[in-house]
Amino acid sequence: MQPDAILTGAVITVSLTISLFFLRFWKSTRDKFFLYFAISFALEAVNRTVLIVSLMQTEEMPTYYLIRLVSYALILFAILEKNKRHGKK
Repeated sequence: MQPDAILTGAVITVSLTISLFFLRFWKSTRDKFFLYFAISFALEAVNRTVLIVSLMQTEEMPTYYLIRLVSYALILFAILEKNKRHGKK
């Protein structure tokens, strides 16, 4: 097994774990902030899983960057939305 595969497996495991934590926080608070973060980390885990399983194992394809862009945009949107709602009170 290659070291890259081991590190990618660790990133997948950590991303899924973080996603589950945020999902738990969302279930207790029903705050969309936590839901967006959970979805973002789950997308990152799926992205890495597809990358490691695919036959063409290269990150240079635009699809992988598009998925990461969506994931990071969700985090940014969650932060901006939380600050916008918090500022109105």
